[in-house]
Amino acid sequence: MHLSADGRIEDLIWVNRTQNWTVYSTASNIDACARYAICGPYGNCNINNAPACSCLEGFEPRRPEEWNLADWSSGCQRITPLAGGNGDGFRTLSGVKFPDTNRSVYNLNMTLDDCEATCKENISCTAYASLDIRNGGSGCLQWFDDLMDIRVYEETQELHIRMPASELPSPTSPEYGSGSGKKKPTIAIAVSASIGSFIVCLILALYVAWRKKKRSRKRRQAREDKYTNDEDRNKDTELSAFSLSMIAKSTNNFALDNKLGEGGFGPVYKGVFEDGREIAVKRLSATSSQGLDEFKNEVGCIAKLQHRNLVKLLGYCIQGDERMLIYEYMENKSLDFFIFDASRSIMLDWPLRFHIINGIARGLVYLHQDSRLRIVHRDLKAGNILLDKNMNPKISDFGLARKFSGYETEANTNRVVGTYGYISPEYAVHGLFSVKSDVYSFGVLVLEIVSGKKNRGFSQQDYNDTLIGHAWKLHKEGKSVELVSSSVRDSCVASQVLRAVHIGLLCVQHHAEDRPTMSSVVLMLGNENYLPPPKQPAFFAEERFVTEINSLSSAPTLDSINEVTVTLMNAR
Repeated sequence: MHLSADGRIEDLIWVNRTQNWTVYSTASNIDACARYAICGPYGNCNINNAPACSCLEGFEPRRPEEWNLADWSSGCQRITPLAGGNGDGFRTLSGVKFPDTNRSVYNLNMTLDDCEATCKENISCTAYASLDIRNGGSGCLQWFDDLMDIRVYEETQELHIRMPASELPSPTSPEYGSGSGKKKPTIAIAVSASIGSFIVCLILALYVAWRKKKRSRKRRQAREDKYTNDEDRNKDTELSAFSLSMIAKSTNNFALDNKLGEGGFGPVYKGVFEDGREIAVKRLSATSSQGLDEFKNEVGCIAKLQHRNLVKLLGYCIQGDERMLIYEYMENKSLDFFIFDASRSIMLDWPLRFHIINGIARGLVYLHQDSRLRIVHRDLKAGNILLDKNMNPKISDFGLARKFSGYETEANTNRVVGTYGYISPEYAVHGLFSVKSDVYSFGVLVLEIVSGKKNRGFSQQDYNDTLIGHAWKLHKEGKSVELVSSSVRDSCVASQVLRAVHIGLLCVQHHAEDRPTMSSVVLMLGNENYLPPPKQPAFFAEERFVTEINSLSSAPTLDSINEVTVTLMNAR
């Protein structure tokens, strides 16, 4: 099992037997190379090797003692330092996935030779490659940092890594290629073979290479599925398709100054179109199958949804290995940016917090019953609530959402996804999810907005507990007003606070059937009518849940997404 800093867990089975929690960790079908940068800088991951990590040629482990303990995160370092200029050349590496392009630049009009020349002139340039191998190797992609997240991959693309000349074949070597120290393919030919035999062998080798490239192109086309055809994409999503050059220009070539944040899906950048429209660009950091699945799912779920409390998807960009989603820009970032920060939390007084609670509830009502398809978000949390310039809340990040059709009300899955602290008990234990799963997450969110504290990792001085457990104890003692964040106590309306906490506790009740629907929640928030007493929430089970989690060891996982996912696998 693997936990990240943000709290998701992958690849677990949770089995409830006679009130006891039994945890199993399954290692079958786990791609050891799926975790981002598992082999560190200049490390190469190969799932067919044991151990999976090794250093690229010309590099050695940075901390050998850690590598001996199967901790490769420190990566590799050069055996011989770079000389700069003509003292360096390039080694060609094929059959690998390109490194993370977070610190890279590209030029669509540059030839590969020009790409090499400009890279050689800049000592900070660590590697270069053709931007689009489908068009005979057009364009230029250059890296300007340590090469991260390299793994063996069935692709014909070539990566040219900067190396000192002393680490490259000499000009007299038969393996030396002109210009860059590149190795040329060789054909074993008997010395006594005739010229005719040589030609036959050469033709055969070229044919095999052509067939391999053709198969690779077909596999790539299959992965892209219907999204490789612009006409099909427009018909399916009714979204705008933006060119890579247009997005690059709007973000100043993905400048670090324009970076808004980053998750497992990839970095998010601010951009400005020529007409002045501000956008947010979510860019896939690598061409992983999980990232592509999330990409398709998000487009499919929200392309045709329109509501003032849902973030608006403007379009997408698919070009080469690039996958990007383009959203309306939210000036005030996400809700967690404010409520969990001591200094910024004072900017959200109680009326504004109550307004945000109401807006989130209305957005969920639309997803659950008013849109054409019933949609369960499955990852509702403070980090996925964005705030516009007027502090109106907008639900975002639909990469994990599921659509229901017809009269479907719930579903079962052997792969549970979400963020620990917001996941309902029936989903975590049995893989059952429904609109009531989102209701549970909303209840947690309400208590976090009121208190300014995170449910995950919450603790009291006198006793350890979850935020839900603390709110339940205060409610039973008639002291719910004490849950309010100190930053909003001067502006709070006691009756609204008590009502919000009461509704939050109704939403986090242990059994899904006891929780209200979101339409009922909106009604309860908008009037002063009688509220039914909440039943005991699931926080006692959560305490044992935490104990079991902390007892497990960390291991790489296959499907880590955005933050850390809770995944139950029968066979994150």
